[in-house]
Order: sequence, then C-alpha cells, then structure tokens
Amino acid sequence: MRSIPSIPWQLTGNHWLSIPCINPMDGAIHGLGVLHRGARAAIEVAGAPDFVTGSGEPLLRPVIRVNGEVRALAAEGIAWERAVGWLPTFTCTIGALVVRGTIFAPYGRDADMAGAVYTLAVENRSGADVTIELAMEGHLGHRQQRVRTPRPFDDEHVVTLGDDGVVLLEGAAIPGLVAVAIGCDGPAAVEVAEGPSRSARPFAIRRTVVAPAGGAVQTAFYLAVGPERDGAQATVSVLRRRGWRSLLTATREALTALEQTTGNEGIDRLLNRNLLFAYFYAVGRGLDDAHYYLVRSRAPWHEMGCTVRDWEALMWTLPAVQLADSGLARELLVRSCELHGYAPGQGVHYFDGTLFQPGFCLEGPAAFAIATDRYIRDTGDDQIVEDPVVADTLYLSHDDIVARRDERVPLYSTEVTASGATAPFPFTLHGNAAVGQALDVFRRTLDEEAAAAVEDPAAVRAALRRHFAVERGEKARLASAVDLAGGASLDDDAAGSLLWLPLYEAMDRDDSLFRRTARAVRPELTDRSALLLQVARLLGPEGQEVLGWFRRAPLDGGIASEFVDAEGRAVGNGGDAAMAGLLAHTLWFASHALGLRD
Repeated sequence: MRSIPSIPWQLTGNHWLSIPCINPMDGAIHGLGVLHRGARAAIEVAGAPDFVTGSGEPLLRPVIRVNGEVRALAAEGIAWERAVGWLPTFTCTIGALVVRGTIFAPYGRDADMAGAVYTLAVENRSGADVTIELAMEGHLGHRQQRVRTPRPFDDEHVVTLGDDGVVLLEGAAIPGLVAVAIGCDGPAAVEVAEGPSRSARPFAIRRTVVAPAGGAVQTAFYLAVGPERDGAQATVSVLRRRGWRSLLTATREALTALEQTTGNEGIDRLLNRNLLFAYFYAVGRGLDDAHYYLVRSRAPWHEMGCTVRDWEALMWTLPAVQLADSGLARELLVRSCELHGYAPGQGVHYFDGTLFQPGFCLEGPAAFAIATDRYIRDTGDDQIVEDPVVADTLYLSHDDIVARRDERVPLYSTEVTASGATAPFPFTLHGNAAVGQALDVFRRTLDEEAAAAVEDPAAVRAALRRHFAVERGEKARLASAVDLAGGASLDDDAAGSLLWLPLYEAMDRDDSLFRRTARAVRPELTDRSALLLQVARLLGPEGQEVLGWFRRAPLDGGIASEFVDAEGRAVGNGGDAAMAGLLAHTLWFASHALGLRD
C-alpha cells in the first residue's frame, strides 16, 4: 500500500498527458507523465526526484513581477475551483490586481493533442497602468520510468533553446523516450542553463505586458510532449496556431458532453469527478504509437501503477467510459481483445498485454463476454461481435472457462480471486456468478454449433444455491468459496464480493438468501478498510445508508482510493482510477436502476 501525498494536489490531463501534481499553494506543476508503449511504462518528468511529496523545485512555477518586484501569488490567499469538474482554476489578489489562472490539457474535436496550456489573466482594478511580468520558471531535475515503482533515468538532463523561443527539456541519451517543449503565446525573454548536467537545470520564459487602468491582460504558456524534441516543438507550434481560447472552448464543450446526472447535485459531483478521473487516468494513449491503453491508474501514488487485470479494465473502467463516450468504449473493448484476448484471465498484465504476473482468475475470461454484452445492450451495436478480434476472444474465453469445469458439478475453479489473492478454495461464488452470465452471452454470440455446446447457465445458478449455501433454513447464508468436499469460506473478497451477484443475474436483489448473506457482510470500517466493499454495498439492502456515507466521504480529494478510514478519508493507494470508474458507474446504476436517492 502506498501512502497518500501530504499535499492535496490539484490535477488534470488528457489521454496523452497526465498532470497530477499541481500545488494548490502557488499553482506550481511539480511533475507530468505520459504512457510509452515501447517502455511498457509511464515516463514522468519532474523538477525533483521526490516530486510526489512536493519536495524540491517544481517543474514549472508561475511567477509575477509587478513594476519589477516579485509578488507571491498566494500572499493574500488563493481560491481554487474545477471548471467543468476537471480544469483546475485559481483566483488570487495582489494589491489592486486580480490574478486568474487555468491549467488544462486540450481535449475534444480538433483539440486533442499531447500538450497542455497554462493561462494567466490579470485584472487591474487600480486607477493607473501597471507593468507586469508574467513568467514560467522551472527546473528539469528528474526523469523516471514507472511500471509500479519508479526507476530514474541515468543520463544527464538537457535544457536547450529551440526555435521561436521554445524551451526544450530532454535527456542526453539518444534515442530518448520523451521530450518536453514549452513556449509562450507572445514575445518573451527566455533564459536557459545550456548543456547537459546531472543536477537540476533551471529555465524561465518571461513576458512583459502592461495592464491598463480598469482593464485586463492575458497570456498563455504552451507545453507539449513528444517522443523526441522535434515532435514536441512541432506540437507547441500547433497549440500556438490554434490559440488557447479556441482550445479551451473546445475542451469545455467536450467535457460537458461527458457529464452524467442522477438528479441529485451532490451525487452528481461525486459521480462526475470519478468518471472524468477514470476517463483520463485509467485510459491513456501511448506517446510513441498513439494507441489507447487501459491501466489501473496513471496517478504516481498508486502502487499498482500501469499494470492492469482484465476484470478491472473491462468491469470497472469500461462501464464508466461507456456512460460518457460509447465510441471510445467500443474502441477500448476491441483494444482489450487485441492486447489481452490471447490469454484471457491469465493474470496481471503490462498495459501492452504482456503478462506481468501469472495467476488464473475465473472472472477474467468471463469479463470479455459480460463487457461485450453490456456494450451491445447499451448501444444497440450488435455488429461488434462480427469483429474478428472480438469473436476470437469470445471463443478463447469460452474455451478457458470450459477447461476449469468440475467433472461432476457445473461449477468452475480458479487460482486467484478477483483481487489477486490466492483463492481459499477452488470454487468461488463471485467467479461462478460471473461465469453464469458469461454463458448466457456465449449462447447468444457464438456460432450455432458452438452455442449448442455451451453449458446451461441455469444449471450453474442452481449449483450456486445448492453448493454455496451453508447451514439451512432461516440461518442459511452463502459461502464465498467452497471445495465441493465440505470445506467453505465465509470471508468475502472485496473485489469479488457476493454483493455483486444481482448485477450478474445470479440472484435477485430481494432474494431472502441473498439479503441474509448481504447483511452479514456489513463491514466494521476501521482506519484501513477497502473502499471496494463499500461500493459493492450500494447494491445491497443497505444501499441507501451507504449512499449517504459516500456523500460525506472525503476520499482522495473526492476521488476513489483503494483504502480509506471509517470516515472515508483516503489512507492508501489514492488516485485509484479504475476503481473511480467502478464507483462512478455504480452510483449511476444505484440511482437509475435501483432508484436510490440521498
């Protein structure tokens, strides 16, 4: 478990670029990240090695000089808000000046590119003109590759001056993996410490403007990333040509189109905050190949990093993306089949599909069928099963499930649970419930001959009641795992909780056996509890109470964290993007399908 940063970072980004470490005290950006297919990892560029804690110099810091004197941005306080739920925006005052800043990564039609914009606007409320220098000062002090744990690059840092006043940040080694280019939207003075060095390399871009009495001035700084310096610099040129105003307008319109509503303002804020975080931090585009990839989280303070399980990608992230953007959901479903469908459920993967940690999980192959069926039901696009990659994955998934069938009973075994823990007994309730729904899908989507050989899902669901019920009569409840020889476990797995059974049509939510078992699963929230079980409880008989708990829970700045305390405050593995997707979709489902209202 990785600790929560002490600084309550502001964050934003798009599918190309993550900007997770914006200091709320002064608006400084301490680090940024991209996904790199060739490295199978996130590549992160920062001002200092310990950038996640806010230690050391930032990568970029806005600096304002009024009549030649440096003025602290937050000396008189600074207020933040998130425009459209995703764009960090601050307001502060410096005497008679009001300063507003916005950080955004362009997104939307004709705006989606590997870059970001930092705008500064100054309103002069005095009766005299004021000469102001708006600057971005920074240090290139750290570059690292991170799958789960960071590994610093061992070559020297290089800061150079490119064409048109663009500052270029990169490593000395050739070929490099990532370069950063930074420029201004108007004439500016540029300072760089030329030459390679292992120590932090400072740089600055300064623009001098005059704010007229009672008027305002604005400027923007453009930041772009590329696999090498020429591409990064070319992207800065495109950002300049399109202009920050049109980019911001396009981004706001695109983000507004992603918003969902439940009719409750408080729940809507929580839902959309997590939906957008999942949309951009559980999904990314490779800087070197432009393809989409699914990861657990791009936030550098989550220990699972850029690895992913099939179940998390298809059943946590994809449903949230599908709520907001069915076109991207289709692309991600096909992409998952391309990368992971060759060995569904075989373990944890690097984001490019390479196996990271073996361990067969029964839910994995079932997830491909369930996700495909959910996509068809939500969009009406049943042609997706005609895609050769999807079709092949469904057949392989069915084959892998059949290979795990018990010789006597229509139940299926697993090696690990959905959370990756060793299964206490071979047959898990959650895994077989997911298989039951997958079999339903196989009977509708495989060819006629293959479909005829698919196990009857009703037989699997009947076997669940027969073999997982412990005790009898009014005290009967469901075990979470059994060995079909008398052994049973009642310990509920957070990722594979029996509370999800109604979602897979394994049991009705009002079924007395289900409700009795669900009540027994009520956790005692401690100083380190799994948030996932609280999400699952939204579907149980105490869903209304749990919904109120989520309304009050601070989480990780409002974003899902794997571990929380009794009040819902993040205590470990914050910024859990895949779980944020699960939370967003479950909140939507609880409101629209179950009718929960807080």
